[in-house]
Order: sequence, then C-alpha cells, then structure tokens
Amino acid sequence: MATNCLSVIFLPPFFCHLFAFLSVLLIHSKVSADWKPASGHIMTEWADDVGPTNPLPEYPRPQLVRENWVNLNGLWDYAVTRVDDPQPTEFEEQILVPFCIESALSGVKRKFTRDDRLWYSREFDAPELADNERLRLNFGAVDYEATVLVNGKEVGKHKGGYDAFSIDITDVLQPGKNTLVVSVLDTQNGPKGKQNVGAFDNPQFIFYTATSGIWQTVWLETVPANHVFGLKITPNIDNCTVSVVVNADAGMASVEVKDGETVVSQAQGKAGATIVLNVPDAKLWSPESPFLYDLEITLGSDKVSSYFGMRKISMAKDEKGHLRPMLNNKPVFMAGPLDQGYWPDGIYTAPTDEALKSDLEITKRFGFNTTRKHVKIEPARWYYWCDKLGLLVWQDMPNGSAGKDARGIRDGVPDSRMKADQFELEMREMIREHYNHPSIVMWVIFNEAWGQYDTPRLTDVARAEDSTRLLNSGSGWFLPPDCGDVTDKHAYKKAVPVGPDESRIGVLGEFGGLGYVVPGHLWVADQAESSVYGTAVDKRHFESMYLNLWRDVFTADREAGTSAAIYTQLTDVETEVNGLMTYDRKVIKPDLVLFSDAVSKRQFPEKPTVKMLVPTSRDTPQEWTYTMEEPAADWFQPKATRSNWKKGTGVFGHKVHRNGSITINTQWTTRDLWLVRTFELGGEKLKRPVLRVAYDDNAVIYINGVKAFELKKGNNSSYRDYPLPVEAAEALNSGTNTIAIHVDNAKGKDSQFIDVGIGDESINW
Repeated sequence: MATNCLSVIFLPPFFCHLFAFLSVLLIHSKVSADWKPASGHIMTEWADDVGPTNPLPEYPRPQLVRENWVNLNGLWDYAVTRVDDPQPTEFEEQILVPFCIESALSGVKRKFTRDDRLWYSREFDAPELADNERLRLNFGAVDYEATVLVNGKEVGKHKGGYDAFSIDITDVLQPGKNTLVVSVLDTQNGPKGKQNVGAFDNPQFIFYTATSGIWQTVWLETVPANHVFGLKITPNIDNCTVSVVVNADAGMASVEVKDGETVVSQAQGKAGATIVLNVPDAKLWSPESPFLYDLEITLGSDKVSSYFGMRKISMAKDEKGHLRPMLNNKPVFMAGPLDQGYWPDGIYTAPTDEALKSDLEITKRFGFNTTRKHVKIEPARWYYWCDKLGLLVWQDMPNGSAGKDARGIRDGVPDSRMKADQFELEMREMIREHYNHPSIVMWVIFNEAWGQYDTPRLTDVARAEDSTRLLNSGSGWFLPPDCGDVTDKHAYKKAVPVGPDESRIGVLGEFGGLGYVVPGHLWVADQAESSVYGTAVDKRHFESMYLNLWRDVFTADREAGTSAAIYTQLTDVETEVNGLMTYDRKVIKPDLVLFSDAVSKRQFPEKPTVKMLVPTSRDTPQEWTYTMEEPAADWFQPKATRSNWKKGTGVFGHKVHRNGSITINTQWTTRDLWLVRTFELGGEKLKRPVLRVAYDDNAVIYINGVKAFELKKGNNSSYRDYPLPVEAAEALNSGTNTIAIHVDNAKGKDSQFIDVGIGDESINW
C-alpha cells in the first residue's frame, strides 16, 4: 500500500506554502520521480509547470481569505472499485489532485463509468488546536457524489459537481497521523454540462470527455469556533454605499472598506444583519476600469479579507426606444466569446492559475468586454481574474436532464422530480456562491432547451436569490412569453438580428462557429475539419468570414437594437475545431489586431473584391452539360465521354423553391445531379482563386479532375465565396479548364439547387 503523508502546521501564508512544499519534497522524493502526465493527446505549455509538489498552490477562495491554511493538492493514493464494493485495503497507484481521473495531468487518464467507485486516500498530521479552534476540510468541487471519512469515520457527504463544500473534522482528529479518505460516484444524473462519459478517447460532436472525482483544490483551515462562513456583498452606486452581510452563528462583525492602504469607511453590525457602508466618490468597476475595493472583516478572533466592485447592471431604453443593458446607468454592447473552460491536459481543470488567467487576458486582447461561461461553473479564481481584469460574465447553469424537448412543445412539470430538485438546489447554490463577483452580470438558466422545464417558475426562483442581475431564462431555442430579461437567439455561419421587446433585451447568445484547422494542434491528430458548422479553407478565409459576421452584428445593433453577441468560441474543444485559438492554446489563429479593432473599435478593413472569371447564373444564365442518371466513374475528368448528357442553363433546382435570391432555370427534381462546364483562362497570375457557390444539399466539386470541395449536409440561401484549396488552385491552367459537380439532395426536400462560378479575390489586409 502506498503512503501519502503531509504534516500540517498552521503558519502565515509564505511559511505555510514553504513548509508544505518541503514536506512533500522530503516525503515524496521517490514517488515524485515516478509521477508523470499520461500521454496520448496534445498538451498546453503550462503542463510543463505541473508537478506533484506544486499543483495549483494559490489560495482557492479569493473572496473569503484566511492566513492559516494548508493546501492538500498533490499525490494521493487511489483505487477504482465497483459501486457497491467496500473500501479497498490496498490502493492501486497514485493520482495527482486536483486533476480528474480522466485527465492526463492526473497521471492516470482512464475512463470512469457510472458503475465505478473512485477512492482517494492520504494522511496528514493534525495541528494543535486551541480550546476555541476548529479544523475545517474544504473542497472546491468534487464530481459528483462524495463521501468523506477521517480515521475511518464518515464526516460528511456532498452531491453536486460544481459547488464548494466544507466539513468540520475536529471531533474525529487523533494526535499525530490522520487518514483522509474520499469516496466518489459519478452517475451523471445531475447537472453535467457537456460532459459525456462515452466521449473518453471517442470524441462525440459537441460533447466532451467527462470529469469524475476531485477537480478543484482541497485544503485545511483553522478557524475559531464562531467564525465567518460567508459574505453577501451588494454595491449600490446610486447611493454610493455597499451592503455587507457577515454570515456567522453569532457575534458582532466589524467591516472596513479600503482603497489600497486607505480606509474608506468602517461600520459594525450583528452577524446575519445588513451592514451598510458609505463609499463616497466611488470608483466604478467596468471592463475599461476594473477597480476593486478591499474588505477587511473581523468577528471576534476571526479575521478574513475580501473585495468588491462598485457596479450596477440594469435595463433602460435608448434614444431609439430600444431596451438596452445598462452598465453603471450607461448603455453597453456586450461582445464576447463562448468559453467552455476545457483543457486538453486537465479537462475541467486548468493546469495552472497562470493558464486560467491567460484565457481571460487573450479574451480582452481580442477586443471583447464579455465572456459567456458555457454550461460549466469554474473555480473561484477564474471569477477573481474576471473581476481583476474586467470582463462581463454570462454565467450558465450546467444543463441537467430533468425535462425533455422544450422547443416550443412543452415546458411543464419535469420528467424526474428528483433530478429537478437537484438542478434547482445546484442553481441556487451557484447564485449564492458567486453572488459577490462584480464581473457576473447575467445568469443563464437553460441553454437550448437541454433538460428545460418550468421556466417561469425557475426564473422566479433565481430572481428571489438575486434581483441585482439580468436573467436569461432560455438561451437559444425556447422561451415562454414575458419570461426573464433576455430574448436570446442562436445562429451559426451567420449573424441574425435579435431585437428587444418591451421587457427584454435582444441578444445573439451564440453565433459563428467558424472552423479552421491548424495541423499539429488537434485532439484527433488527423482531423481535417471541425465536427460542427463547417471549416474555413485557410486563414484569410477564416478572417474574412469572421469580419463579415461582426459587420452584420453591428448592423443589427444599429437597426434592430441587438444588445449583445457571443461568438462561438474562444478555443477549439476536442473535435470542435472552431476556436479563435487551438485547443492547446499554442496558436492564435487570426490576426489579433485585426480582430480586436473590428470588435472593440468597430473598425473594419475594406471587404475583399472578387473579379469573376467564370460567372454564376445569378445575373445571366450560364450553360452547363448535365445528367440526372449516374454516369461513368471517370465522369469528372476533363476528357471523360459525356455524349448522352443534356444541356441546360443555371440555376439548376426544384422550381418550388421560394428563396427570392435564387431563380431556377432548369428543373431538377431527382435526388442526384451531375454537371460539367468548360471555361477558358488567360495566362495572368491569379491572386486568390475562389469558388462562388449557392447550394442545397451536398455537393462535390472538381477542378480539372482534382477535388476542390466536398460540401456536406448543408446549404446556403445566398452566394458565398470559398477560397480554392491549394491543390485545386494549382490545377487551374491557361487555356481550357473543366469544373464538374455532383450534387445530392440527401434531405429529400424541395429546396434543392446548385450554382457555381469562379473568381479571383483581392484581400486588403
């Protein structure tokens, strides 16, 4: 049996960290040398900074800080048994806490199922406690059901994968060494976000590798018997005050507001009562100026520190009568990325605090003032960095499975009352636990109807917990009338206008999703395209489409009153290769300044100009050779025989198609259509050949026998330009050329059509 022992002595922070470091170094010199991350996938640059003696050493709870604490992150013994098996007498190996068992940084990286039970074990030396002192064991988060034992005695249970919990273990301590055991089940029946146990080494569309077990920091803390166990901080910029509720069992609390070393105000009040402090000439918190005041709280012998921002989020109409979000009583357009918070090496857990911070710094550098934390709740330090750096946060509730298919069909009672109760418990805890962060301006209850039920009632539940922020009751798909503060639509490959109504602002809660593959930085090494929403041919194509999307967003802002846009997404995640950065964070895909100027300054370069070399049939019908019967295998080669093919003019399609931008000239009603056209090119050097195409459903396009594009299961209702891949562009030659197309109406609807031309594009950046 492996042994994991750390002596616990409570000292001021610097010495505490130093002592913990030296203790682990001395005791674990042998096992530390054996530990290494599991291999198999890409890693971030910060993975090299992770080791058994220093994983996430920072104090994990920045809004309730104490000096006397010890970090229990590091190597723990672990074993996996069946669900009903007793605690093992022997542990298998060691795991690096706080990285989940599925992650590379845990050193294990193995699949964990709902039929398994995960056991953790370590030893620690009990500190000497004064008569009025208690020892608390704190967990940032454990996914999903945790049972905690100290010296063989159960001291607590907790269910929920995202919220922190704390256990008083004083009464079971024994002199000298103590044994801590944590038993974990992960049924995935509660709120889980995009976790999918089936995605372990088998990526599945928009669902990713699951997280099981301890995935946030574990620490011990000495506290007085009567101590502060929570704060509720509410700023009021209109009155220049801040209200503080000090949660404790009893006693009088003293609160100081500080600006650096300067005491701004101070007041006293009973524990549990509202203490109001003046903040004259308040420095307001905003993305442009994220100023934070410090708080010092004393309750008897307990002293804690915290912080807050003087910030207000509300709604009001602008000069055009559009309802808008107001930050500090001024209109704000919220622009940001969808941030899913996944890491190739740590899965749910960033490898280091610097990595956590870096994602937010790059978000700001992209010109964004907002970020949407998508169906995941982060460790407290993520929100601390949002507060510190200045980002407006939309915080999603991780989706559960209590309801089914609420897309305008049903939104009544849940299918499972047990699952609903757990969802509501965790939603309330999310709001309570993160209430004090000035960066959070919106709670999102449901995303795209996943598990959605009882939306108006749950909106009231959330409002009762927090009336100071906006409530987005249903992002994307289904929203009952007059529910919440936000009308939210999702659209990909385009940016649709979303206007407000009398009581709700209009936002584009997800859009874009432009795929761009960077070889060498992929979760699946040979992946050629993103698993969703399509893939750009090259960097310039990616940049051009992105800029066009934001042009449309800001047009919607001016004309329709759209108040926010969330681009999908900040980083690639497993097979979703549609990030602004690669999954390993090693490559920023676009020109950063170009993108930042577009979003933050609304400054755009001139649009690319295209000189048509082979016209489409949009303005003048063009002649093609075609057949609706399957041709010979070499049909797409320039010299193939096509003597029995017919001639017709584009656009080819079903004439019941009603799109005003597409005029059908040759009727095509079968499933398949094959088209060929020859064209002449001069000897001039082309700058950037592009294919201009309008299509529905699937299309395979060849240039001189070389496959240029395979457009799968998609369509566009207007013409789009796609840069020719290198192989197809090099196949073009002076003289006669051939373009060949096979289009397949796989969906079997009447909207089928196809039209194609070739142009030469000039880009001005």
